[in-house]
Amino acid sequence: MGNPRAQSGFGGAIYFVVAIGLGIYFTFASVQGDFGLFRRVQIEAEAQALIQERAALSAKIARLQNKTHRLSDEYLDLDLLDQQARSVLGLVRANEVVLR
Repeated sequence: MGNPRAQSGFGGAIYFVVAIGLGIYFTFASVQGDFGLFRRVQIEAEAQALIQERAALSAKIARLQNKTHRLSDEYLDLDLLDQQARSVLGLVRANEVVLR
């Protein structure tokens, strides 16, 4: 049988350092990387902001569609027409007094 060789701890130390280094790298990448936790939180916050903006724009579109319908040929709201003529065109009635 042969002599048992004396093993040095150098190979085990290198293995340990490489394993710790890889662990630190993958931990950092999972938190700070392009697909990490912080990026996911940022994307979710942006999605919520865009959902709120979409809701505001939908409400604005609904208001404009209502005004358009009220000024259409099928349905004419005379009060809205009068209001628009006064504000946009600056019209007044003959019996009104304008104060500036």
